[in-house]
Amino acid sequence: MDKDAKTSRKNTSPIHNSNPLDSLSAVMLSTPLLRTIIRFRTLVGPVAPSTSHLSTILSRIPHSVPYIAFAKTLERIESTSSRLKIISVLSNFFRSVGILSPHELAMCINMSINRLGPSYEGLELGIGESILMKALAMTTGTAGEFSRASNDRIKAEFLRLGDLGAVAEAVRSRQQTMFKPKPLTVFQVFGKLKEIANMSGHSAQTKKVKLIQSLLVACRECEAKYLIRSLQGKLRIGLAEQSVLAALGQAVATSPFHSIRSVLSSAAGALSPDLLDASKTCSSDAWKARLDTVVERVKQAYCQCPNYERIVESLLEDGPDTVHLRCCITPGVPLKPMLAHPTHGITEVLKRFDQSTFTCEYKYDGERAQIHLLPDASVHIYSRNQEDNTSKYPDISKSLMVSVLRGAKVNETACQLLRELGADASLDASVSSCILDSEAVAWDREAGQILPFQVLSTRKRKDVQEEDVKVRVCIYAFDLLYLNGVPLTEQPFRRRRELLQLVFPTIPGQFMFATSLDTSDTEEIARFMEESVKGNCEGLMVKTLDVGATYEIAKRSHNWLKLKKDYLDGVGDTLDLVVIGGFHGSGKRTGKYGGFLLACYNPEDEEYQTICKIGTGLKDEDLAEHSNFFKNHIIPAPKPYYQYTKSLVPDHWFEPVQVWEIKAADISISPAHKAAAGMADREKGLSLRFPRFLRVRDDKKPDDATTSTQVYEMYCNQDQIKNAEKPDLNEEDFY
Repeated sequence: MDKDAKTSRKNTSPIHNSNPLDSLSAVMLSTPLLRTIIRFRTLVGPVAPSTSHLSTILSRIPHSVPYIAFAKTLERIESTSSRLKIISVLSNFFRSVGILSPHELAMCINMSINRLGPSYEGLELGIGESILMKALAMTTGTAGEFSRASNDRIKAEFLRLGDLGAVAEAVRSRQQTMFKPKPLTVFQVFGKLKEIANMSGHSAQTKKVKLIQSLLVACRECEAKYLIRSLQGKLRIGLAEQSVLAALGQAVATSPFHSIRSVLSSAAGALSPDLLDASKTCSSDAWKARLDTVVERVKQAYCQCPNYERIVESLLEDGPDTVHLRCCITPGVPLKPMLAHPTHGITEVLKRFDQSTFTCEYKYDGERAQIHLLPDASVHIYSRNQEDNTSKYPDISKSLMVSVLRGAKVNETACQLLRELGADASLDASVSSCILDSEAVAWDREAGQILPFQVLSTRKRKDVQEEDVKVRVCIYAFDLLYLNGVPLTEQPFRRRRELLQLVFPTIPGQFMFATSLDTSDTEEIARFMEESVKGNCEGLMVKTLDVGATYEIAKRSHNWLKLKKDYLDGVGDTLDLVVIGGFHGSGKRTGKYGGFLLACYNPEDEEYQTICKIGTGLKDEDLAEHSNFFKNHIIPAPKPYYQYTKSLVPDHWFEPVQVWEIKAADISISPAHKAAAGMADREKGLSLRFPRFLRVRDDKKPDDATTSTQVYEMYCNQDQIKNAEKPDLNEEDFY
């Protein structure tokens, strides 16, 4: 992608549809909700050309959004690569839903990014292809019965098209039904998807197949395509969440739902073009400024409260101007964590923080743990991806934090600090609510030391019983984001750290504060770095204390820098890559895979791009273990969202199910790989030289892998490339 194209994708200005709709009056032409009505022909019957008010039309609109309207919107998004156009199409759809069926807006938003609710609720689909093919075969079989012949036809079609959604659309388009089922609605489909996600038990698979079949039978046109993709857990239409948030912000800025609904509840005929399209009320510069403000507030609200139902509720009640205040940090709702940028050495740290006071902390080799204490005294633990890990760590939530919180008190100094923030703090008050940012590490209680991450990764991921815990953990708390009703993210790190250490007691080997050193002396930092490595840590985190030291939610900020022992040579950061293929081994590796094809992730286009083939750094026992794992994830053909070259095709393709941490000597331009293609070179991609396997990252999903933009940034930061001209890369965030 060229520089101009990348720049244009950052713009959130609206694109207005200039195609005239001759069947509507000027008032109606100003409303994208009516364009939606005309386009899909499913919300309302014929409209007389003379109609000049909306009351007649609105009175004839059903209360639920037709699923075909949603599916057609996805189809239009998939057909374009323009971020501006994508945002415009989705924004107009959200405007329509927000006015016509506001109770389904959050459903439409969640479904557009293939979710059934917030990440911390843990509702996931990801139905296997075998179940979906069986449901398709039953849909096309005689009297809805399964037959091997119909199943074989589905498999053959899948091998030909490589997309089960496209197979479903093709199969349904050829099928005639005697009795036409009622059209699907978003409300109905969303409810069925949640029902499927919640199914468990002995007969769950049979029930899922029947329920999926009942939905497929009612599908028309492109509905089957996107229904199947939703069930798979991946829409693959090139719709990033930042675009969804921009579209929502644009929608509510253009058509303020709360004002429109207020008018509709009293007199529908009073709606004016200006109310339905606020962009007509001001100059283009003023409108762009307004749009940018609203989009930023919506994104800020989501970073603080990643729950679309709450955000939509706020937008419908009070509009966009207060959404970032109403959807604020709340215990029990995980916020997106602040992340650090990698650096190559101490000199770079000193250069970056030349005019700032900063601190160095041990970088612990564990799992990010955001610990929430709710007013009802319950404790919840969330991962860096906002997943609820409470059942994974019963020893923390049920025992450790009870002991820590029992001893937590707001002493005189902490009380004064809180009062300075405007809080009604009482001396010696207990902690009634808080949010801690911390790292959970495996801990050897006998030796009194940290154990490697690989030991921590052996713990069960869900529903752990405290008496069954074999691997003990220690919590290293390093930040305090919320305390007794007071959000602290806008406070400098020095104050947040002071409150953390004043209020909470430590328990050796169980709950401690991150080891830190406030210094700008090069030799002291070097010694501290060595001590951290000897203490089984990865290196150092370097953070500003005063200036620019707020907690930047959901941002990979240059105010936090990570300095790992691996950074001191070769490529800076390690890479988290997805395994998408395997190569047969030879010699002593015969009978198992001898090499693997790895890929980075491009979130904008929702695709995996190959970056290297790896075989080194893998012991024979590792190869055997990986071979046994991936033989259960072989697929007959590469996914349509795999980007690779024909010069490097593996013997077997895999589902994208596992992330590996990889170290490399450097990154170079390569015609054999597709990583960051078009960024460093117009035609070629980037690849890793001498990649080495470090470990499996069970704490990361495939979509959390190193992105193509990050790969390109790492390439540019290499000493041999630094002096070359390169585009300015923005910090990664939602703003």
